[in-house]
Amino acid sequence: MTAEDSRIDRRWEQLHTWGPYGLLGISVVLAVASADPDTGAARWWTAWALVGAALVLQLWWHGTRFRRPDRGRTPSVAGSVYYVVRWALAFALTWLNPFFAFYAATGYMDADELLPRRWRRLGLLASAGTVAGAQAGGMPFESVLQWVLFAVLLPVNSGLQMAIAHLTEQEAERSRERTETIAALRQALDENAALHAQLLVQAREAGVADERRRLAAEIHDTIAQGLTGIIAQLQVVTNTPDPKTAEEHVSRALALARHSLGEARRSVHNLAPVALENDGLPEALKKTVVEWGERTSIRAEFTLTGTAEQLHEEVAATLLRIVQEALSNAARHAHASRVGVTLSYLGEEVILDIRDDGTGFDLLAVPARSRAGGFGLDGMRARAERIAGSLTVESEPGLGTALSARVPLVRHDN
Repeated sequence: MTAEDSRIDRRWEQLHTWGPYGLLGISVVLAVASADPDTGAARWWTAWALVGAALVLQLWWHGTRFRRPDRGRTPSVAGSVYYVVRWALAFALTWLNPFFAFYAATGYMDADELLPRRWRRLGLLASAGTVAGAQAGGMPFESVLQWVLFAVLLPVNSGLQMAIAHLTEQEAERSRERTETIAALRQALDENAALHAQLLVQAREAGVADERRRLAAEIHDTIAQGLTGIIAQLQVVTNTPDPKTAEEHVSRALALARHSLGEARRSVHNLAPVALENDGLPEALKKTVVEWGERTSIRAEFTLTGTAEQLHEEVAATLLRIVQEALSNAARHAHASRVGVTLSYLGEEVILDIRDDGTGFDLLAVPARSRAGGFGLDGMRARAERIAGSLTVESEPGLGTALSARVPLVRHDN
């Protein structure tokens, strides 16, 4: 319930509590002012006795409302008795003086709170009859004109009060519906808050798991690949009798170790590739392809198509890691003599193609190879999908392999 609703309820409560006192007082003042000096003492004493009884009735009900606030707001036996006795006193007083119709009008104020639904319209009709009789000149009627006026005023008063009562019931029903709706909304908000908290926990857990996978992929792409390259160079040193060749491969191993160390430090710092620290993606890819070709003695070429743009760090790092993984796989498994890497800027999309003329493989065997260890194609595909991209692979035994990564062109934040 809003503050405005609370203020309205308080005002209605005050009207129901003090209204009968005020209307009784107005009736007494007007009745005394308009009284005929020749009125008999018995009539005066009767009127004052009825006024005293009405006042006592109001004081009793006033105390009852304060002791039992709920009794005054919902129909009850005590409330029905109070309504009937008050109407009887008002009817008798209007018989003595029509101005007591003001007091009789109190029956319009609280019939919906005091009487059960099946008796409510009857109570309103009784009050309307009392008021209409007073408006027609007071009872008992002494002329046909008064009866005619009463016949006209009774349906008018009854119709107006019935219409007001109907509107009041509708408003009360709408108020109940609003209260129920607000309660349901509050319950829904509480449930949503609990669900939101649960989703936050799940998102946090999913983020931790995703970050662990990403860290594992970063370590695989830096330290693991670097160590693989160093081992390959040292194996050549072990198997060659030529000191010059051995020295050359040792130098390559040292350079690769320094590069891998830099990558590892950089990964720990912010997980961004060292190659992208000072160069854009095209330059970093070209250097990576050239250095890989020199290290493996495999012919490797890099091609750029379209107008290069500065990509978001995450997009550039993802494409570079995909190339590094693809080249590593080509060196270890493909036995290729030629590898081509093409970076294409196409409107709102970037496409990375890696092709080799190696031995190729059966795509249906990829899941078994992935379970054997490493990240491979699954890791590259996960990287692409992480930035809303995709990875497609085409390969057949003896016909080489072609990989194509398509990612959105997300520009670098300036």
